[in-house]
Amino acid sequence: MKNLLAIVLLFPLAACSIGPAPKDAASAYDLGAAPAAVQGQARIKSSLLVQPVGAPSWLDTYSIVYRLNYQDPARQLTYANSRWAAPAATLVTQRLRAQLATVSDGGVLSLADSARADYALRIDLEQFDQVFDSADASRGVIVARASIVNLARRSLTAQKTFTIEKIGRAHV
Repeated sequence: MKNLLAIVLLFPLAACSIGPAPKDAASAYDLGAAPAAVQGQARIKSSLLVQPVGAPSWLDTYSIVYRLNYQDPARQLTYANSRWAAPAATLVTQRLRAQLATVSDGGVLSLADSARADYALRIDLEQFDQVFDSADASRGVIVARASIVNLARRSLTAQKTFTIEKIGRAHV
């Protein structure tokens, strides 16, 4: 009877060890350390409301997106064991506010501040992925549209689309 009881009690422990091996936790990435402030950089005199960065629904996740242009450039893929620490738009919003604060004399505000600002900055991400042009050559691509609105006049002051690419060598 004792042997039967020992088998019944130890069986669940043995079953755990013969099941599938536990998966490694996905690695989480952010945008890295912020670059150091540059001496003599132009200053922002007006107060600036930095709105949360907007992104299409496919970018509003923790997934890191990549494309294999040499196979199917229209297909988006995601890394299985790598994630962003937050959605890309959130990471860009945090970095943008921090960087602008280092060069602002008028102050950088967020919507949560409920304070008046002279201008509002809105960024919309259109692309934020890694593109493989071959199996061993890739580039990070960010495409974003920036809009500055004069809040007193309620008018668009400026709007521009930026494309940033960083070339690297990596393997999928």
